[in-house]
Amino acid sequence: MSDSQGDADLIHDWNRGLEEFQPAKPILLDDETLRDGLQNPSVRTPSLDEKKKLVRMMDGLGIHTVNVGLPGAGDIHYRDCLELSRMMRDEGLSIRPNVACRTLVSDVEPVRRIMDETQEPVLANCFIGSSPIRQYTEGWTLDVILGHIEKSLTWARDHEVPFALVTEDTTRSKPEDIARLYRVAIELGAERIVVCDTCGHATPEGTKRLIGFVRNVVKETGRDVGVDWHGHRDRGLGVANCLAAIEAGAEQVHGAALGIGERAGNAAMDLILVNLKLLGWISQDLTRLGEYCDTAAEILGITIPPNYPVFGHDAFLTGTGVHAAAVIKALKKGDAWLADRVYSGVPAGDFGLEQRIGVGPMSGRSNVLYCLERLGLPTDDPALVEKILEHAKASPRLLDDDDLRALATS
Repeated sequence: MSDSQGDADLIHDWNRGLEEFQPAKPILLDDETLRDGLQNPSVRTPSLDEKKKLVRMMDGLGIHTVNVGLPGAGDIHYRDCLELSRMMRDEGLSIRPNVACRTLVSDVEPVRRIMDETQEPVLANCFIGSSPIRQYTEGWTLDVILGHIEKSLTWARDHEVPFALVTEDTTRSKPEDIARLYRVAIELGAERIVVCDTCGHATPEGTKRLIGFVRNVVKETGRDVGVDWHGHRDRGLGVANCLAAIEAGAEQVHGAALGIGERAGNAAMDLILVNLKLLGWISQDLTRLGEYCDTAAEILGITIPPNYPVFGHDAFLTGTGVHAAAVIKALKKGDAWLADRVYSGVPAGDFGLEQRIGVGPMSGRSNVLYCLERLGLPTDDPALVEKILEHAKASPRLLDDDDLRALATS
């Protein structure tokens, strides 16, 4: 079967209903790797040059905006935000910068200075907690929160700094509080509203209800204001909630490379892209997405788990006899499309990768023959095949290529 024939005859896709959802507008993506992601306790802070390298990769993947940091946090943070913004301008990148700010004039003022230096707009994502539990802990009232919002956002408006209101812990906040905060921000000129699942509390159904509520609040103002979803994955629902938010009408979703971030992390930007591609909601080339993941892992000093979806070492590797046999039969038909899907819900080729077969404790003869052929080793010696198979059955792991070569020559 060729790609042009499609998959309808061989794959019945229960993900697609009779009235299949399609986003009304292009989906926007905001990469939080260099801001929220760096709050992950186990990552190292990359150098400025490393940050630049990763931003260039984001641009190549079609990511629209990147949060470059919190410029009000100190001189080094300000410098990096400035230099990354300058690089995007000088290199003519499509990706645009935004920054994080507390709802304090002292945090918004550095954004104005960056804009003066670069002569380019930089969106200030001004954040403050909104949930009752946060209010109680901090000793805040809603009027105190509104006071911070009004003072900082009025300054931003008067100094022509574009801004968004980011309500932390929105998913545990009261509807009446959310509505009041957003209406004030929109009245002051907010370009975007960022709905946050700061503690990873939401389920997909809860996400849909909340985004629907927020969209109605925005609609009632009569203003053209974007709605963003920023989610964490404490319950393992980060990517699922991003998809639910889009279905409910969010125009932009946030994520970080490999799901890094505070505690269990943010929604994984790479897996958001994978799922949007598989759903047909985006069309850009993602064959270099693995390079983005590898680079992020390298500069952040982390290891990608072997079983990490799509980009882990084992994601497209099978040593199981029945599974490998199906892939090999597809390859013998000369059908790469079939081989890439017969035992995989994610076509590896769409992401610059390939299906791989190994030999291990659960393998059969087809695994051995395939690997011998791949390595250019003899496949017509039954005794060699049996020896390798016997060795594999007794091994606690898959044999690597060096193991197979040594057995073939011993």
